[in-house]
Amino acid sequence: MLLALAAAAQAGADELKPFEASYTWVWHGMTVAVSTLKLEQHADTWLYASKSDPRGLGKMFSERPVQQSTLRVTATGVQPLHYKADDGTSSSRRGADVRFDWEHQRVTGTYEDTKVDMPAQAGMQDDLSVQIALMVELLAGRKPDHFQMIDKNSVREYRYVREAEESLDTPLGTVATIVFRSQKVGSPRVTRFWCAPSRGFIPLRVEQKKGDEVQWTLQIQSLQRG
Repeated sequence: MLLALAAAAQAGADELKPFEASYTWVWHGMTVAVSTLKLEQHADTWLYASKSDPRGLGKMFSERPVQQSTLRVTATGVQPLHYKADDGTSSSRRGADVRFDWEHQRVTGTYEDTKVDMPAQAGMQDDLSVQIALMVELLAGRKPDHFQMIDKNSVREYRYVREAEESLDTPLGTVATIVFRSQKVGSPRVTRFWCAPSRGFIPLRVEQKKGDEVQWTLQIQSLQRG
């Protein structure tokens, strides 16, 4: 299996490419939304956007979350440039508008009603850019073990561990994946990503658990990759 995954990575996942993927979002066993993730390239920057449309029980909630991250890919990894988030309500409690000025090493803006003004730390990511950062590291043949993510006017650290190799049955067919576990330092919640080397390491499944309880799952439904 390891040789097959390595061959797939070499054949089909040698560079970051634009893509659009849709996922079913299952919350405590119930389908509540369809989430769409789209990565576009604009000259020397990339735009990564996420939106969720409610389904079933999800229609009872007022939130319609959207996020977008403008980022740059360098030889050493991903640098976020501008992160925006809106939950679709009139409240700004879950909103964000943060700019990363790497020339002057500052991060400024607002994050969940908190003013942000702090030094930019090498490798720092936002809630969306971290997903591309993981893919870029894997595409480059590197083994990421942690990422720092902005959290209001501070950062939170997530540890990453490669756990297993698994063939995943999906609407795209049976696909070989590598499973990575991510966990915030000090948190009981664990998130796992089933990343497909043959699809540029795009996750085909994402699952968050607290203890033995599965809290939510994203399951791939469709994928178009440039």
